[in-house]
Parts: sequence; structure tokens; C-alpha cells
Amino acid sequence: MLSYTELKKGIVFSMDNQPYEVLESNFLRMQQRKAVVQAKIRNLISGKVLDRNFQPSDQLEEIELEKSSAVFIYSNRGEFWFHEEGNPKNRFSLPAEVLGEAANFLKSNTVINSVSFNGKVIKINIPIKMDLKVTEAPPSIKGNTAQGGTKSVTLETGAKISAPLFINTGDIVRVNTETGEYVERVEKRN
Repeated sequence: MLSYTELKKGIVFSMDNQPYEVLESNFLRMQQRKAVVQAKIRNLISGKVLDRNFQPSDQLEEIELEKSSAVFIYSNRGEFWFHEEGNPKNRFSLPAEVLGEAANFLKSNTVINSVSFNGKVIKINIPIKMDLKVTEAPPSIKGNTAQGGTKSVTLETGAKISAPLFINTGDIVRVNTETGEYVERVEKRN
């Protein structure tokens, strides 16, 4: 059992027979009142985010999630399809709402980690840094670099990121998938 003070970012617990993940938590103590923990939590099945206050009387059950490797196949109409690594027949899909921002950086044959609760896949974790090809980049304008300019480029997955002016169409760039930011150029177009 978890006490309310143990709710930190990343902790997964069960509430109302549903798995929840803590996104943010703050300890709050007001004058002559009981201390509470204000937490922003996400339902791992539906993807809904809730704001909730937890009090000392609340007892929460910490749960263990099963983790395994899977491979991303394709997406169609908001459904993202995966198969178990080494077993292409065992497929599963997740809606875009559950994937969140990670959906912007998925490309075919990417190996990801899947998280299961009671035998059902509820979440995926993609690599923190991924190499993606730039499909669209406007030309940079000479003399436009007084403050170290950036421009918006489109990646092979359809995601748009802000990148330095020297990035061109066809370059391969490394992107931080947690923040959606450009990290470095991996390969220059020939």
C-alpha cells in the first residue's frame, strides 16, 4: 500500500480498479487544515488526465505492470498497430489518445516497449531519441541569423519541429521524443 506522500512522478497505482500514473504532484499544507497532495494523474486505459487531492486517510495500491518489446507496423485512422517482437502474428492496436505526443515520432519497424495491465497493452514507451528524415524544409535566407535562427521543418512521420537554418530536405536529424526538440544532425543529404 502507498501512502499519499509517496505519490511522485512516474508512480503507477490502482484506484477504482483502474491503473493510474502520476504526472505531477505537489505537497500542500494550509493553515489549520490537514496536509494534502495535489496530483495530476492519467488513467492508463482511457488516457484521461485528472486533477485529484489525496489525503492522509487515502490508501492506494501500487501495481506492477508487465513490460515487453513490440514493433510498430503502421497507423490507420487514429489506430496504431504493433506486433510482438519475434512474433508478427500477435498484433495489437492502440488509439492515438493513449499514445499522446509519442504518436508524432513513430515510424515503421521502430522497436518500442509495451506496458501491459492484466494481460492488455495499455501504454507504449518509445526511445527517447530517434533519427528521422526531414521531408520538408524551407530554404534559409542569408543574413537572417543574427540571433541564431531556426525554422520549422517537417519530418517523415508528419511531425513539425523547430530546427537550425542549416537543416535541409533529405537530412536525417535526431529528435528528443519527450520534448519534441531537435538534438543534432546525424546525416547530411548528399
